[in-house]
Amino acid sequence: MNGTRMVVLVAPGSGTTAFVAGRRVGGAVPRNRARRVLKAAWREVAPRARNEYDIAFVARGAIRGSKTQDLVAEMEELLTRAGVLEG
Repeated sequence: MNGTRMVVLVAPGSGTTAFVAGRRVGGAVPRNRARRVLKAAWREVAPRARNEYDIAFVARGAIRGSKTQDLVAEMEELLTRAGVLEG
């Protein structure tokens, strides 16, 4: 699922989650911040996610300057479309 600030890849699996930020996001500092903000957003969304899926969150260049709350809404919308979130 493609979003403005992230891409979400979902596959049946054991419930593993990965956070990826490539060179397009920027240097080491912006990439680390992007992963950290994605993880913080995931912590808010994770309790409602079904555990039978492996999920990878890939940061896009537009993630620069985003706050956690900005990403929570987008993450919920993408995971709902993917059928990962419960009710």
